Amino acid sequence: MTEHSDLTRNQSLVLGALEKAEGPLSAYTILDKLRDDGLRAPLQVYRALDKLLDMGLAHRLESLNAFVACAHPHCHNTGLIAFAICETCGQVSEFSDDVVRQRLDAWAKAEGFRPTRTTMEIRGQCRKCAA
Repeated sequence: MTEHSDLTRNQSLVLGALEKAEGPLSAYTILDKLRDDGLRAPLQVYRALDKLLDMGLAHRLESLNAFVACAHPHCHNTGLIAFAICETCGQVSEFSDDVVRQRLDAWAKAEGFRPTRTTMEIRGQCRKCAA
């Protein structure tokens, strides 16, 4: 588990659950995993997740309504976060691509659009499942 001294106990517990998970977790799955640690209410998990998202330590996968720990702590500085989601095994790979980011930035500039966050999700099959 990553050490973050500025996290509350609940935030540390939620981040630890995400880091140990083999795939994305819903808020209710996180709650179930942490009941023995004293988390009893969904609001406790959602508050912790909101703070972790704000800090760039976790990401929400919109299409799955689930959360993952950030695989690349520097990624939130790039302005583009992308995920490849295997529809067969559920594996999620996080990546960032400068060419895609530059193209999106150029489009936004040309359109006068000011993005606040860019998250891409690519769904398909991972190398192992596609073989």
